[in-house]
This record gives sequence, C-alpha cells and structure tokens, in this order.
Amino acid sequence: MDTSTLPVRPANAADLAELIGKEIGPTDWYTVDQDRVNTFADATDDHQWIHIDTAKAADSPFGGTIAHGLLSLSLGPHLSGQLLAFDSFAAGLNYGYNKVRFPSPVPVGSRVRMRVTVVAADEVPGGIQVTTQQVLEREGSDKPVMVAESIARVIAG
Repeated sequence: MDTSTLPVRPANAADLAELIGKEIGPTDWYTVDQDRVNTFADATDDHQWIHIDTAKAADSPFGGTIAHGLLSLSLGPHLSGQLLAFDSFAAGLNYGYNKVRFPSPVPVGSRVRMRVTVVAADEVPGGIQVTTQQVLEREGSDKPVMVAESIARVIAG
C-alpha cells in the first residue's frame, strides 16, 4: 500500500497487513504552548507547578514549564489520525496501550511531530485490532519525547 500520500487510508485487512513494519510520517510540526498546557492541567486537575507556574519553573532544571507526559500521549489520536485514517471502516476505537514511555521532556513552546509504524493487524470478532508504535519527537532533540504502543479496534462497515 502506498504510504506517500497522507493520511494512509487502508480499506480492509489486506491493506493493513501490507502496512506492517512500515513507518508512516512524520506529521507537520505541532506547537505545545502554555495555553494548551494550562487547559490540560484544568481538564485533568493536575496543576503541578512544573507545568503551570512559569516563574517557579524558570528556576527548575528545565529552565521553564514542561508539558505533562499525558498531554503528549493525548496528542496521539490527533497526530496519528493525520498519518493513518480508518474512514473506510464503520468505526475506529481506541482500545488501549501496551507500553508508554516519556524519555524526554517537552518544554513549553516546543514543536513536536509524530511518526507511526504499524506493528500488527489481527482479525478479531467484528473487525481488526491494529497495533501501532507512535513516536513523538521534539524539534532539536535526539531523544523522542514519547514512545507508545497503541491499540485500536477498527470495525468493518
């Protein structure tokens, strides 16, 4: 299946099988600004100072506020959807994660982008379970800021 046009739109199990082992992406850059971090803090009631107190965080080892690790994870559906779309199916549902790591922080003001690799596409009753590795990278950093093995269930239409 051609991965040069984004998002890639598999239509069936055979198309998904062709994508196994292929990296798709990256997305365009996405800026993580302080407003986004503050909104996430409000949504999750996680108001730890390292995320929202710009004055105190300026004196931290990070030199400023950093995004929540879970904010990075929550960008997964938005960014991965720019790479791999399941609109040929009746529905695509988040089924969970096998493994999530945050190897490097995301200083507020950073730009991030995602790459996705299809790891598996297994038929299950009523659809296909698709496992992808999502890698979120930060501009100017050699280390990824998030690596997650995401599981989706796509339902045949």
